[in-house]
Amino acid sequence: MAAEPQEEAEPQEEAAPGPGPKRRDKHKNKNKKKAAPVDESELLTVPDGWKEPAFTREDNPRGLLEESSFATLFPKYREAYLKECWPLVQKALGEHYVKAALDLIEGSMTVTTTKKTFDPYAIIRARDLIKLLARSVPFEQAVRILQDDVACDIIKIGSLVRKRETFIKRRARLLGPKGSTLKALELLTNCYIMVQGNTVSALGPFSGLKEVRKVVLDTMKNIHPIYNIKTLMIKRELAKDPELRTQSWERFLPKFKRKNLKKRKEPKKKNTKKEYTPFPPPQPESQVDKELASGEYFLKERQKKRKQMEEIKAKQADAVKRRQEERNKAFIPPKEKPAVKTKKASTEKKIDIEAIKEKVKNAKKKKLGALPEEEVKLKIAADEKKKKKKK
Repeated sequence: MAAEPQEEAEPQEEAAPGPGPKRRDKHKNKNKKKAAPVDESELLTVPDGWKEPAFTREDNPRGLLEESSFATLFPKYREAYLKECWPLVQKALGEHYVKAALDLIEGSMTVTTTKKTFDPYAIIRARDLIKLLARSVPFEQAVRILQDDVACDIIKIGSLVRKRETFIKRRARLLGPKGSTLKALELLTNCYIMVQGNTVSALGPFSGLKEVRKVVLDTMKNIHPIYNIKTLMIKRELAKDPELRTQSWERFLPKFKRKNLKKRKEPKKKNTKKEYTPFPPPQPESQVDKELASGEYFLKERQKKRKQMEEIKAKQADAVKRRQEERNKAFIPPKEKPAVKTKKASTEKKIDIEAIKEKVKNAKKKKLGALPEEEVKLKIAADEKKKKKKK
């Protein structure tokens, strides 16, 4: 009985190895085809000009199951503008089958989905639209939120700074002179930025919104926006080079050191610690001790009162004397300066007029650069001798 199953099992063992190796070879060939080398940088980068396909009714033909709605309040000063542009808002939201309502009594805007709404994200975009309108963003810019490649970010900056004066200065620094800093930030990030009250509303692509949030928060932390703008300009130039896309840009970006030049204010009264001594301070003398030391303790009440009166009278006499001196100061004449005596011309040295006249006559006789008389006579004598020798 034991031999029969062994005989049956033998053909099975022989048959099994036949198709097995062929299947394994096929799997190996498939794995080789799949394991082709792929550059990871190509998978990470989005090709230029690529756009996500639009969400149509064919993607969700049955629509939404439940009705969704969002509401937001708006300030009183926006009422007139919202009244004017509300028909345009309804028209823009009507294309996405979203209903919009404006309540002027309550001061709110409401958006709700309808039975025809097929895009589930349309209500979120409608909510962002009414939020931007409430934050003083004009309708021409706010309506862009309904596009697929546009997002928004409302940054709250009111609670980032304690002092109101410091907050106003830093918010003005974000705007820059005549709005130049804000305009530069808009050009670099491709975003629309609106600074209003305690919020900053930004509208644009996701990458730009990230940079805008960073710059706004840094400005509120007392970091000047010009540093971030400079960094963004360098990044913009580096992005143009395809070789540098996959590399780190830290070596190219500037590193700014924070310098706090303002010195800490020193307190007016400095508390200096006294040297530690294990012995307690001496006990102060009481009034009785003082009286005992001076001898007043043994005086009678009449004598004490008389002494007090004498002290009071002495103080009064000093005060009267001081007042009288101050009054008399007005009657004391000021000290006059001594008159300066004019010095008379000294006639001790007499001038010799005749000697001066002789000097003037001698000077007139002499010509400028002329030789003295003795030298002239010697020259004439030398010339006469030469003439005699020639003869």
